[in-house]
Amino acid sequence: MASSSYGADWARWSNVELMSTERAHAHTPSSVFDRFHGVIPAGGTGTRLWPLSRAAAPKFLHDLTGSGSTLIRATYDRLRPLCGDRIMVVTGKVHRRAVLKQLPEIKDSNLVLESEPKDSGAAIGLAAAILFKRDPDIIMGSFAADQVIAPAEVFQAAVREAIHTAAEGYIVTIGIRPTHPSTGFGYIRAGDPLLIEGAPSAHSVVEFVEKPSVGVAREYLDSGKYSWNAGMFVAPVALMLKHLEANEPLLYAGLTEIAEAWDTPSRVEVARRVWPSLPKTAIDYAVAEPAAAAGDVAMIPGDFSWDDVGDFAAIGRLNPAMENSELTVMGEGARVFSENASGIVVSDTKRVIALIGIDDVVIVDTPDALLVTTKEHAQEVKKAVEALRASGDIDVL
Repeated sequence: MASSSYGADWARWSNVELMSTERAHAHTPSSVFDRFHGVIPAGGTGTRLWPLSRAAAPKFLHDLTGSGSTLIRATYDRLRPLCGDRIMVVTGKVHRRAVLKQLPEIKDSNLVLESEPKDSGAAIGLAAAILFKRDPDIIMGSFAADQVIAPAEVFQAAVREAIHTAAEGYIVTIGIRPTHPSTGFGYIRAGDPLLIEGAPSAHSVVEFVEKPSVGVAREYLDSGKYSWNAGMFVAPVALMLKHLEANEPLLYAGLTEIAEAWDTPSRVEVARRVWPSLPKTAIDYAVAEPAAAAGDVAMIPGDFSWDDVGDFAAIGRLNPAMENSELTVMGEGARVFSENASGIVVSDTKRVIALIGIDDVVIVDTPDALLVTTKEHAQEVKKAVEALRASGDIDVL
């Protein structure tokens, strides 16, 4: 259970009727930014990117853009100008060594290791609880480790607006302006402008909407009132925990117990005992959607390019094709011959791959697994992973 000091901090915030009826008191810009801490949830296995992405080497540990930087490293570097080294990473225990290799500067106290995946509600909620224990005034910003964003300066400007808005007592999501009627993303419906100093584009959020049909997605796009939900949240940790406690009391209680022990010698013992018992739920269901219904959610539109690299077709979009060719080739020392062929080849071997007269192909060649599909069917790669797991062929997963 939470100690009296944790409870006292929480009571101090609760009694102020913090974030709903009376918005937080004003802060100077410098103090607002000094309160900001970044959080990078680094989970998932990227099953649609198998066999490149594996359980032991998820997509955030790969350079999928040809930039020379892995996705998690690029995410960390985007946040540094906003919060320096005040960055926490939440990832699986099995990824500890690989994450530290990518981010050698991360502090041990800011590397949160999950013994098993419990979805984003537990991952982001634990980060909020630990930060709240350290300082109830903290504003956190949660940004997934596996997204491709450019230019960084435009992203950072949107986050600064989100920090100003969060300081006024909102959970703020950064919505992505939709470029096509996607059925693969959830949507956010924006409401009225909030007229917040330092955040001219801030709007209230009316609701979060699940992934729609093509027809409905087209209506959303035409209306101009909807943005893609990229799962980016900037919020006072106190407000995040207020809604978590109201909607997922068991999850809140467990995370509070772990957070209370986090910066003590009891960290490992408490986390090992409590974490497996936590319920699985997404942060959208646990916090964002009920908070929106309560009027506590705002949105900043993101005018930067954004891609969640959800399949190999996305990798093709993010990487230019070979000169005088329609074929994208990735992999150090890849040996590819093509004639009248288009698509993408990712090679992790020295095997020669020859393509002749084939369009929109996707080939991923690794030492122990070979994938051949098309861009049109790239989203279905996860079916192969599910079938392999069901058949017990987990050595290639």
